[in-house]
Amino acid sequence: MSNAPDSLFAVILAGGRATRMGGSDKGWIPLRGKPLICHVQERLAPQVDRLLINANRNLARYQALAPIVRDTLADYPGPLAGILAGLDAAESDWVLFVPCDTPFLPLDLAQRLCAARTPECEVVVAHDGEWLQPAVALIKRSLRASLADTLAAGERRVDRWYARHAMVLADFSDCPHAFDNLNSPDELARHETD
Repeated sequence: MSNAPDSLFAVILAGGRATRMGGSDKGWIPLRGKPLICHVQERLAPQVDRLLINANRNLARYQALAPIVRDTLADYPGPLAGILAGLDAAESDWVLFVPCDTPFLPLDLAQRLCAARTPECEVVVAHDGEWLQPAVALIKRSLRASLADTLAAGERRVDRWYARHAMVLADFSDCPHAFDNLNSPDELARHETD
């Protein structure tokens, strides 16, 4: 299998409720004078052929950055709903997903995830050496029907859905802080001064 697909779509997941951030739209929370979504976009866009944003609020603002895809399920059911929207919209066989609150993603993220693929795998997930990073994944678009069925059955856990498929891990133990996600005001404040 070659290191890179013929083309690669990426989706930034920015459609959640951000309850730990008081319900603010996390993508627009500033870090070092720039919204989190812009940090992620700047790191990811050069690595892929096309970039989409999964968003459910502030649609015009997100649309100014990249084409948006909205959840088709009501009530912000979590990252699996954003992944489903991305798989529906993507035109590549593999789709790269990242959350909007990871502003330090590796500049070679796509290359390393693609390189970790095996002929039989369907999902490649980043692993920082200690923890699985389930929202940073390369997913085969052919899993779309499986994901729709999973969501219809009420499942919301990303790791449980992955466990049903041929998954491999991509080793990022050399840069674990690249996956620091800013889920709370305390984490944001800590990185503001780093």
